Amino acid sequence: MNADQNSISYSDAGVDIDAATRATDRIKDLARRTFNQRTLSEIGSFGGMFDGAFPSLKQPVLVASADGVGTKLKIAFATGIHNTVGRDLVNHCVNDILVQGARPLFFLDYVATGKLSPEVVASVVAGVADGCRENGCVLLGGETAEMPGFYREGEYDIAGFIVGVVDREKIIDGKTIVPRDVLLALPSAGLHTNGYSLARKLFFEVASYEPGTRIDELGMTAGEALLLPHVSYLKPLDGLLDRGVIKGLAHITGGGLTDNLPRILPAGTAVKIEKGSWPIPALFELLRRLGNVSESEMYRTFNMGVGMVIVCSSSDAATIKNHLGEQCYTIGEVVSGNREVII
Repeated sequence: MNADQNSISYSDAGVDIDAATRATDRIKDLARRTFNQRTLSEIGSFGGMFDGAFPSLKQPVLVASADGVGTKLKIAFATGIHNTVGRDLVNHCVNDILVQGARPLFFLDYVATGKLSPEVVASVVAGVADGCRENGCVLLGGETAEMPGFYREGEYDIAGFIVGVVDREKIIDGKTIVPRDVLLALPSAGLHTNGYSLARKLFFEVASYEPGTRIDELGMTAGEALLLPHVSYLKPLDGLLDRGVIKGLAHITGGGLTDNLPRILPAGTAVKIEKGSWPIPALFELLRRLGNVSESEMYRTFNMGVGMVIVCSSSDAATIKNHLGEQCYTIGEVVSGNREVII
């Protein structure tokens, strides 16, 4: 190299190692607050270590899942609010393993961006840590990647990976579901983390709302409505998981009610859902009206105010409803059929 030629560094290519170090230092503190006595390593190790002994379980089965929060991130970018989507991510993943009766053990996160902002990354991971603490889950490790030219300025992506455990004899798999069983529903707090591509089109293109536009019928701004949290159902259902009263659970995410319920139905069964048997939040009616969206599209794209569906025998329905309290609705029943949803 010519002596007069400037030396090119990694930072010249768009990667700021110092910024990554500052972000990692803040993440270590956030993650450490979620640690428990099973945590055997510190953030910064090449791999996270977790005590895998389960003497209280006869046949422990590990249950793992991975997910993201989709284009809900676009709302975080538009509003500058980054400390909620991480919590949404954890709750989504917790619910995905909860449907098989698993309780969470530890969580890993992945944050990727074009130009790393330690403040933004720390805000995102703070939400992840909050979600982990609320669900009794350890933030055991993760990855922060700076990828110049790969993401638009000010944007990032996040993904989460969860591992939980359930005793083999207490796995919830839907195999015992039969006609005349009852469907109970726990309410969502909004869109959760699905249907955002359609919702954003309806709000920001069709209705020409801005994130700060106040929508009187919702009592909040457009941005606030679209950032409503993804609820975790672990605490409400925790006291029921070991009692054998739940035959099946369905987390109502992408695909809405029509595509998620068949995933837990055995052959020869279907479900019939009664419209009007639970309160549908005003947000969904507004979305339907803005785009003249068909009823079938609404039920297939959005959760329609239902975050989790419980399938149980009719004799156990009262026990479950008493445990869960007022916010639990009987919305239908299991019938004979070919694993379909009839609304």
